[in-house]
Amino acid sequence: MQQLRRNRRLRTNDAIRSLVREHTITPHDFLVPLFIVEGKGIKEEIASMPDYFRYSLDLLGKEVKELWEMGLKSVLLFVKVPDDLKDNKGTEAVNPDGLMQRAIKTVKEAVPEMVVMTDVALDPYSAYGHDGIVEEGYIINDETCKILAEMALSHAQAGADFVAPSDMMDGRILSIRELLEKENFKNTGIMSYSAKYASSFYGPFRDALDSAPGFGDKKTYQMDFANRDEAIKETLMDIEEGADIVMVKPGLCYLDLVRDVKDVVDVPVAVYQVSGEYAMLKAAAEKGWLDHDAVMLEQIMAFKRAGAQIIASYFAKDVVKLLG
Repeated sequence: MQQLRRNRRLRTNDAIRSLVREHTITPHDFLVPLFIVEGKGIKEEIASMPDYFRYSLDLLGKEVKELWEMGLKSVLLFVKVPDDLKDNKGTEAVNPDGLMQRAIKTVKEAVPEMVVMTDVALDPYSAYGHDGIVEEGYIINDETCKILAEMALSHAQAGADFVAPSDMMDGRILSIRELLEKENFKNTGIMSYSAKYASSFYGPFRDALDSAPGFGDKKTYQMDFANRDEAIKETLMDIEEGADIVMVKPGLCYLDLVRDVKDVVDVPVAVYQVSGEYAMLKAAAEKGWLDHDAVMLEQIMAFKRAGAQIIASYFAKDVVKLLG
């Protein structure tokens, strides 16, 4: 019997392939991470993240305007805190004149319509480099949640549209949501790092913020990368506590989790293509082992195909430039 159905008919040329393509990439898919430092006139490349930079506030506004002109309309802010402002309780994290609070205002002054999301965790502010208060070598949960809620409130007061708790303390979403509601910031959203794994892919990020743990690791609060069902449990609990967007982090090694989460939730799903994933491609491309742009696009499409509606990626500007 002659074969009547030939799937290759739909791959005959680029025009047909484009016509039937199931997923596409646009600038609206991206959340752009930005690293902020004190000082003036600073745009310094991060050694372990080639072509990615830390910005002082006076240059942050220019960068944000460029992003907006490219169609990139959402940013995720991180700050590199001077060592002399770090302690065990994240005191600087709730300073209304702190670097994060000033960075939020800087972005909003430069581009009022830009969606501003902010990292909520103690590790950049901690003398120990951990995401919570340390007592006798252990990261305590409930007291940390109280500080995280105050931190989130200070970001909302500075003008943040969303706060993004990345700490993985139990109950922190509820603590944040209740305080935001109490203080009449009902429209401030929460993007929760709901399924954040204890990964070895975070190294360059910790270099960028000088936030590596001073002792031990983060396995008592970040998730075991051998676990799959736990991600669903964590995510559903965060939604019950008030999360508006949920995130899976890291990205490439966790595409199964992106799909699993997408299949069971009714809120937007984000994924974070983390610093180690970025650095690996940069290093391989520099060696001539991989085609940088082709692999970059393939990776981003994998996130979309898996079900992510929001992609936090250091490649955002590169991808948008390629899209033309």
